[in-house]
Amino acid sequence: MALLVLASTVSWTVDKHFCMGRVMDISFFAHAEDCGMKAGLALMENEDLRKSCCEDESFTMQGQDELNLSWSDLDLEHQLFLVAFTKSYVELFVPLDELPVPHEQYPPPKLVKDIQILDQVFLI
Repeated sequence: MALLVLASTVSWTVDKHFCMGRVMDISFFAHAEDCGMKAGLALMENEDLRKSCCEDESFTMQGQDELNLSWSDLDLEHQLFLVAFTKSYVELFVPLDELPVPHEQYPPPKLVKDIQILDQVFLI
């Protein structure tokens, strides 16, 4: 649960470096390293080739700032579900005075003959 709260509150930044349309480096929380071709392209005279070779892309996902949730923020259906779930979960841990015996109502079978003596099987 703590990891879920941490992951939802932290802002994530993903930085990518593309070279010739291929992803060369991906970095989380920091700047992605370039491929080293920018220095070589600076010497070239073709401006279109310089722009199309290397490209940086950054994606930032903002985390939650407020984690205060009140009972009135929930819909009636959600409130009913939470009350029913909590009640049924708490009742799982109610101690029993006496364990139930499932076969208490049924009488044992009537023995017509003692099968162990007939088959000559004895416990030693």
